[in-house]
Amino acid sequence: MSQRSFASAECALKKKRTRREQFLEDMERIVPWARLEAAIAPSYPRSGRVGRPPIGVPKMLRMYCLQQWYGLADEALEDALYDSQSMRLRGHRPVA
Repeated sequence: MSQRSFASAECALKKKRTRREQFLEDMERIVPWARLEAAIAPSYPRSGRVGRPPIGVPKMLRMYCLQQWYGLADEALEDALYDSQSMRLRGHRPVA
C-alpha cells in the first residue's frame, strides 16, 4: 500500500483547478498514448548496457511532450517535475 505525501494530500483538498491541470487532463484524454508508445517501443533502448537503465517509454514520452508543450530545457523540465504537482509523473496514465 502506498502512503500519501503531504503535498498530494494538500493538492487533493484544493478547490480550484489550474489551467495547467485542465490542459494536462485534456491531453491525457486526447493524445493516443498507447499507439504512440507502441510505435516508439521497437526503437527505444533496452537495459542490459552499461550505465543507468533507461526510463520506460510511457514516462519518457510524457516528459518529452511536457518539454514541447511548455518550452522547457532538460534541466527546467526536471525542476518543473519536482516543483509542480500537476506536472509530476506518477507512473500511470498521469498527470507529473
